[in-house]
Amino acid sequence: MPELTLHELSVPGHRGPRLMPLDVPAQGIDRLLPADRVRKEPAALPEISEPTAMRHFVNLSTLNHHIDKAIYPLGSCTMKYNPKLNDEMARIPGFAGIHPMQPDDLVQGALAVVAELHEWLRAIMGMPGITTQPAAGAQCELTAVLMARAYHTDRGDAREEVIVPDSAHGTNPSTVHQVGYRVVQIPSGPDGCVDLAALERAISPRTAAMMLTNPNTLGIFERQVGTIARLIHDAGALLYLDGANLNAMMGLASPGAMGFDFAHINLHKTFSTPHGGGGPGGGVLCVRKELEPYLPMPVLEQDGDHYRWNVDRPRSIGRVHSYYGNFGILVRALCYMRSLGASGIGEASREAILNANYLKARLKDAYAASHEGPCMHEFVLSASRQKARGVKALDIAKRLLDFGMHAPTIYFPLIVEEALMIEPTETETKGSLDAFADAMLQIDRESAEDPDRVHAAPTRTPVRRLDEARAARKLILSWQDLEAEGAGG
Repeated sequence: MPELTLHELSVPGHRGPRLMPLDVPAQGIDRLLPADRVRKEPAALPEISEPTAMRHFVNLSTLNHHIDKAIYPLGSCTMKYNPKLNDEMARIPGFAGIHPMQPDDLVQGALAVVAELHEWLRAIMGMPGITTQPAAGAQCELTAVLMARAYHTDRGDAREEVIVPDSAHGTNPSTVHQVGYRVVQIPSGPDGCVDLAALERAISPRTAAMMLTNPNTLGIFERQVGTIARLIHDAGALLYLDGANLNAMMGLASPGAMGFDFAHINLHKTFSTPHGGGGPGGGVLCVRKELEPYLPMPVLEQDGDHYRWNVDRPRSIGRVHSYYGNFGILVRALCYMRSLGASGIGEASREAILNANYLKARLKDAYAASHEGPCMHEFVLSASRQKARGVKALDIAKRLLDFGMHAPTIYFPLIVEEALMIEPTETETKGSLDAFADAMLQIDRESAEDPDRVHAAPTRTPVRRLDEARAARKLILSWQDLEAEGAGG
């Protein structure tokens, strides 16, 4: 039976808590609420008892897939389990109840949390300059490219191009365009890494920066990163690390030591805070010393035992967020780091790599691997063999829903035909990995023996396969009684 909407559950006279009578003197109401601003008729809100409302939202929550229900192997997004201890710490009244406009003297504990998080991240990233102001990784990209422009402008150097590999995240070229630079795309080589010859041809005096994801979106470590950094720096340009895949190397390798000038971190991916469903997120941008003057203001500083926000930053690119970042996410990230410790952070990366390689080994005979050899924290398979039988990557993704599992990323990166991008993360057990592998292998068999079953999927979800093109073109963003309007259920 489909879940009814609150309007359909509404019964006249039902209500939740009763409000206390108004304590505003009657003769004063007209001054506070002028008559022309007061409704003549009550709002057409559903009339619902509290138990009915509670059951409605609990039932809805069980219809969505989330990491607390089952594996969420979304390649490039690191959907790991979120420890509930971190949520409890963020809900401490002293953290949850503060306001960003409070004077620094009244929020010294909160600033100490941010300062300690900075120290952990400086050690992990190998870079001294840091801001936790951006809301997420994509805004970190924007911040870095704006800083690169300011850096070159200060030197009287008018540059206009940013190099982006063809395996980059989609936000990279989008960010470049938003800032006003031109994207110069370069191909990957046969090994899945940056084609160095193509890179050398692309570099010119117009090059402002290069945006590199490492490990890249194929789950391969860019082994020539030192050479890439040298080529970029010799041209007077800057090298940016898209750190969305940091979960493969946190605690194991330092972006600063690799030669990166900027590097971003998605706290809501790598450091295990709530992710998906529209947020919240948390972005961190780390930079080398020469770029610190351009960081968004204000910048957190320590004077003895006192912390303060410094707004005297004449070369700063300005604010990129209303205040100082998503503080609750920063608290969760610090709790995660403290609970693991320095050795545990590196161990988490090792286990993420182990889990990905185990899954790849189990699936590579049924699904074509994009590249041979071991992977890092994620890997890309191709459903080209299944497509030859009439079953596409989209069909496989839909069929996985019948097993109670979220699908991997599909059709990305674009350089792999019928791509299935899989990232299990370190928080999945061997039993969970085996269940996912067994489901994928069963779908492979079905593609040969019973393709209609795959084409019909999902069959066990509240909503069957949607007409996604129609849904995108004809959005319905508010409740409508479609049956009453004669439009069907």
